[in-house]
Amino acid sequence: MRAVDFIQQKIKTVAEAKALISAWKVTGKTFSFTNGCFDILHPGHLFSLAQAAKEADYLVVGLNSDQSVQRLKGPTRPINNTDSRALVLANLMVVDMVVVFEEDTPLQLIMALMPDIMVKGGDYTIDEIVGAKEVIAHGGKVIINPIVEGFSTTNLIEKIKK
Repeated sequence: MRAVDFIQQKIKTVAEAKALISAWKVTGKTFSFTNGCFDILHPGHLFSLAQAAKEADYLVVGLNSDQSVQRLKGPTRPINNTDSRALVLANLMVVDMVVVFEEDTPLQLIMALMPDIMVKGGDYTIDEIVGAKEVIAHGGKVIINPIVEGFSTTNLIEKIKK
């Protein structure tokens, strides 16, 4: 199979993700999890994804659906639709799986997949990260990566408008 044929296969439903993760676990592999809108991919996203990928054998990315992004960011977002954003993420070598979620937070997805390591970028404390206490209670760990200053999808959109 050519690499290009494999890309679309990285985008999974929750049920498909659970099955594949179970297979990883049988072989002793671990996976890290991060999530976001990833509307217009920029170097800050790439840094965060690369850091998350370093933490485990595999990286699973939870992707907010279009409806979820609209509720969080407003009616003019997302710029790129769910399928486009999932495909862009799936094309990245550091991403092993993309799973779309409909809710405003990834808590249901985190509970369904139960990552070994959860990675968030930002100025959060562990108490502020959705799903952190559940991951820790299950024996996992939570890592907070620093934000790469100067990169923001919202700021990029504003710059384009000008």
